[in-house]
Amino acid sequence: MAIQDIDVTATTSAPAHAVHALLRDGATWPTWSPLGSFELERPAEHPDGVGEIRIFRTGRIRNREQVVESVPGRRLSYVLLEGMAIRDYRADIDLTETENGGTVIRWHSTFRAKVPGMGGIYRRSLTSFLQQCVDGLADHAARISSPGAPAD
Repeated sequence: MAIQDIDVTATTSAPAHAVHALLRDGATWPTWSPLGSFELERPAEHPDGVGEIRIFRTGRIRNREQVVESVPGRRLSYVLLEGMAIRDYRADIDLTETENGGTVIRWHSTFRAKVPGMGGIYRRSLTSFLQQCVDGLADHAARISSPGAPAD
C-alpha cells in the first residue's frame, strides 16, 4: 500500500524553545489541539523526552504514541504504537526560527492505511486534524509567550 504524506504548517510569534516546551509536555496538547485528553503511560527514558509513551483520547478514538526524537527548540518526533487503522505512522514536528524571533512550525506525517483504498480518506481527515493542531499550537504559544501573558 502507498505511503500517505501530510505536510501542514503555521507560523507563530513565539520563540522555538516555547513551542518545543508545549510539544514536550503532552498534558498541554488537549489545551491547544482537538484532542480530548492526555495520559502519560510511561515517562521518558531520557531528559529530552525520548521514550515517553502517551495516550491521547478524542471521543471513542484512543491513540498510543511514543516520542522517538526530541531536539530542544528544533524538533519533536513520535510514532503511533496503536490506535487508528493505519500503520507505520510517524510525525516529525520541525521548528524553524524566523528573523523576527518567531517560529515556523512544520508538522509532517507519513503512514500506510491498513485497509486497501482507505489511505486517501485517512489522509484527508488527518490533514484537517493536524492543521487544527498546528494552528492551535501556534496560537497558544503566541498567547502564552507574549509579554504580560497569564501563566497557563
